[in-house]
Amino acid sequence: MSLLARLAPHLPYVRRYARALTGDQTTGDHYVRVALEALAAGERTLEANLTPRVALYHVFHAIWCSSGAQLETPRDEDSGDDDTTRRLMRIAPRSRQAFLLTALEGFTPTEAAQILDSDFAEVEQLIAEAQTEIDAELATDVLIIEDEPVIAADIEALVKELGHTVVDIAATRTEAVDAVARKTPGLVLADIQLADGSSGIDAVKDILARYNVPVIFITAFPERLLTGERPEPTFLITKPFQPETVKAAIGQALFFHPRRASKQAA
Repeated sequence: MSLLARLAPHLPYVRRYARALTGDQTTGDHYVRVALEALAAGERTLEANLTPRVALYHVFHAIWCSSGAQLETPRDEDSGDDDTTRRLMRIAPRSRQAFLLTALEGFTPTEAAQILDSDFAEVEQLIAEAQTEIDAELATDVLIIEDEPVIAADIEALVKELGHTVVDIAATRTEAVDAVARKTPGLVLADIQLADGSSGIDAVKDILARYNVPVIFITAFPERLLTGERPEPTFLITKPFQPETVKAAIGQALFFHPRRASKQAA
């Protein structure tokens, strides 16, 4: 199989990553092109012990770290960048790389370590550092939709630990809608099966019909959302959950969600 055929399925994703890493599509595409030219000329090779996708990102990083990363300068707040780009570019480069590889590109920490010529422990530390910066900057009001008091208390503790404020805990669809009417949250954490037999899915639909907020589903019934019959949620955590999984999802949901604004007319 030719080099192009092997890499073609992965090029849109490495372009996405390069754009997020550099803060600019033109710049990102330039470094992707340089990496491909280096491969075509035999100046760089794909590591045989890595999957093609991991190997491609590894080559891209070798090119980026030898040139582009050395030229990076702080971004001006008035540069015209969108909110996500400005937030990304404020994160230290190495932490930004680890965060984007795992949060945006879906690599495991082990794969990210291979790409960055690092080790698992360092990547975990870099991700944690990025997460701390994100949490501090994006503190917001959180609505929890959960009918089990013990689970709701656990989630509330995690949310507060990250510096966010829990504005309400709703156990039913009606309570959730009423809570949002009183105060619009910046994030919703929702179970699916609620106390009175109502649905957290329906509660979220009601909320999103009026407000543009990120949602994370935390449920013991993920199959109800993974039907293929409707757009599936970006953030879906299965119970029983690991605290670090919830923390990471909160940071990612807030970081990558577009500027939050009400869908209601002013």
